[in-house]
Amino acid sequence: MSNVFEFVAESRGQSGKNAARRVRRTGSVPAVIYGGHAEPQMLVLSHNEVIKHLAHEAVYSHVLDIKVDGKTEKAILKGVQRHPAKFQILHMDFLRVNMSELVKVHVPLHFINEQASVGGKKGGIVTHGMIDVEVSCLPTDLPDYIEVDLSGLDVGESVHLSDIKLPARVEIVALAQGSEHDHPVASMMASKASKDDAAA
Repeated sequence: MSNVFEFVAESRGQSGKNAARRVRRTGSVPAVIYGGHAEPQMLVLSHNEVIKHLAHEAVYSHVLDIKVDGKTEKAILKGVQRHPAKFQILHMDFLRVNMSELVKVHVPLHFINEQASVGGKKGGIVTHGMIDVEVSCLPTDLPDYIEVDLSGLDVGESVHLSDIKLPARVEIVALAQGSEHDHPVASMMASKASKDDAAA
């Protein structure tokens, strides 16, 4: 975790939809930080700063510094509500973390060697069943992303959750629930062109 993301916030005393609307009218983002061993706290963040942070993929799988009225807390981003039509962040949820306790976070998947794969060289097309995966680990072990190597994938084959090589001390939450949750992450399908070649 080389990057450090700091969200500078101010506390807001009021909660509810009307209070949130007032915050948005000032060009700010209403938010809440909860969990840990403290009461939920309503926050106000700068919309421009939020947009800058959210442009980085890693912010969704990082332990963040939330600086509220001069005091810094560790947290992860648990939810972002966006306007359906406008380029606007409507609300954010942060979950406090204890650096010695396990956290569950969705981490992006990065697929590599698609074109160089066995099936890719035959003209196959990769379809992705997932773009991220929920993992469980200590905050200090939280990866920015997880690589999925497709080099050995042939046409008609799939890569499942259990096939992913994980960083040390990181577990996939779904796999802990049983083998029936070992879902496909990516599959190699024959393209129309490759089918036509085979028929010829």
